[in-house]
Amino acid sequence: MIRDIVIVLHPVTACVPVNHKVTLSVRAEGSGILYYQWFTDHEEVRGGTQPDLTINAQSTQLYVCRVHDSFCNCVFSDWVKVKVLDIDKSGLPLDWEGEPHIAVNPKPQSVQPGAKCTLRCVAFGNPAPQYQWYRNGQPLQDKTSDILQIDCATAEHGGSYLCSVSNRLEEIWTKPVDVDIVQNDQLPHAEPTASDKVALLIGNMNYSHHPGLMAPIMDVHELANLLQQLGFRVVSLLDLTREEMLAAIEKFLQLLDRGVYGLFYYAGHGYERAGRNYLVPIDAPQPYRPENCVCVQRVMLNMQQKRTALSVILLDTCRKWYNQHCIPSVIKPLGTSGNTVYGYATCEDAEAFEVQDGGKSTGIFTKYLNKHILQPEKVTHILEMVSEDLGRDPLVTGKQAVEIKHTMKEPRSLTDPVSTTGHTRELHLRDFCWRQANDLPQKKRLMFLCRVEVEVSFSALFSNVLVAFATVKTTGPQTQDCTVTLSSVPVLEDTFSGPGRSEEMDTLLFQTSDKPDCTLRLCGLQKLKESLVIKVDLHYTHTESKLRLTESQKVDIGKPMVASCKLYRRNHTATSYKQEGASAQTMGKTSSSKPLLHQKLPGAYHPCTRKAECAAKVAVTRSNEPEENDENEL
Repeated sequence: MIRDIVIVLHPVTACVPVNHKVTLSVRAEGSGILYYQWFTDHEEVRGGTQPDLTINAQSTQLYVCRVHDSFCNCVFSDWVKVKVLDIDKSGLPLDWEGEPHIAVNPKPQSVQPGAKCTLRCVAFGNPAPQYQWYRNGQPLQDKTSDILQIDCATAEHGGSYLCSVSNRLEEIWTKPVDVDIVQNDQLPHAEPTASDKVALLIGNMNYSHHPGLMAPIMDVHELANLLQQLGFRVVSLLDLTREEMLAAIEKFLQLLDRGVYGLFYYAGHGYERAGRNYLVPIDAPQPYRPENCVCVQRVMLNMQQKRTALSVILLDTCRKWYNQHCIPSVIKPLGTSGNTVYGYATCEDAEAFEVQDGGKSTGIFTKYLNKHILQPEKVTHILEMVSEDLGRDPLVTGKQAVEIKHTMKEPRSLTDPVSTTGHTRELHLRDFCWRQANDLPQKKRLMFLCRVEVEVSFSALFSNVLVAFATVKTTGPQTQDCTVTLSSVPVLEDTFSGPGRSEEMDTLLFQTSDKPDCTLRLCGLQKLKESLVIKVDLHYTHTESKLRLTESQKVDIGKPMVASCKLYRRNHTATSYKQEGASAQTMGKTSSSKPLLHQKLPGAYHPCTRKAECAAKVAVTRSNEPEENDENEL
């Protein structure tokens, strides 16, 4: 006798985070062999021919299962929804089995009479959770969704609210929150938050045609550490050419979005012309023109166009007027966007100085900036404290004074918390891009034929400067006097091996690392176009033959850190700006013909200027065309 097909277990609706695995199940009884086919609301599920369907949930979707037999009988299960929430799931247990888990708790509200009030509770669950709202301990009739909305608040709506969240596995409760019905003058101000915090720090030191600097290495390193303590995703880069600076800024702008706090910091040579500030790359020729440099105002304009919640540019560079006789171009206004801040190390037509302070080099502006930046104060107040401290420094009295320009309309601080609610998809993309520029290669253990084991590990103080360490962990039975040397293919020059610089770099490295047997500094990773291979040479004396022998192994670490961002692949369809006399090897050491500003001078505290001196004026052809042509940059 042929029986009708009866579904005895229907699939159930679920509410899960993105990329969570969900299994939908159906059970049926009938005559003979039963066949199954799962469908979404618009297509057949490929491979969905079993009673259990496991999916990797990407977006909210409806599902149904058709069950049929060999006698042309068929029946459909109930439609079910797999609801996918793109919100923070950090608190979800790794062994989660579907019990309700509250991802978003309701928040206290202070509303005016007659205003709309909304309380929201969001929970994961499999089966999907059910909601019941309570006020002052009493259930609210028909308030059984994840959102409780009061369209016109009155005094009776005030009180303590909470929500019960349950499925067949468990029942849990939100924390109670208060809804206060208040008048205008009683409303509290909402605390500002950021959807994320992103910072790009650039320090230029080893100039091909201008005096070298000492301080940017310490300034960028210390500021990067402090910003990381404030929750910023930091990319820090040293010694960039113009093309590399523009490419790095493009990557930085891609990380900005609505609600993000963006901070751009530069330490190095610079100048001001016609109300605009220009940053001098390490390959800028002598003499240079605006098209050989990077326009700061153009960077700010692009930051504003991303609709950031806060845009900060901090410049530890000179602002001496350059080539005042040339015809300036028209300066377009930056628009009416608020919450933008410029912090200048010095005022117009003045120089910024770096000093030897307690055995290390530092820019005076950055020295006082680092002193105050962790304080929970409005950004402009922090810069005012920096200005006051710098004004009391006798070394720069009458020579350097901080200037602050801003359009702040909210009391935003660099210490403001990050709230990712509603921004998690953008946060995941931003996190991937940021990690790409900062992830270190994994440490490796190498076993040589002579049974000596060497560990190769990596550290970085900047996103484009990698340090490889080699340490002999165990020696072989017939080896003695083991030493290790490291080299790379391709060869990356150590630009910090000059007088004074190597010591400062080593001081930073070995503050947190044990002293290894060998180190190798790899600078200028942004120039890397192929995989980086570390060659490890082990030298030892054989105990029997007394011969000095060498064994070698290679470690391929791919394109580490900022090398993976391929900054060299910036669009080059625009006009080439290479000038006669510009350096082709932009990361080379400082020429011996340059003033030796990077050498330590007697005394513990000596100021040096950060102005890039321009050569004697050269004859130029005057015309009515503006000399500047950076209007379409970035």
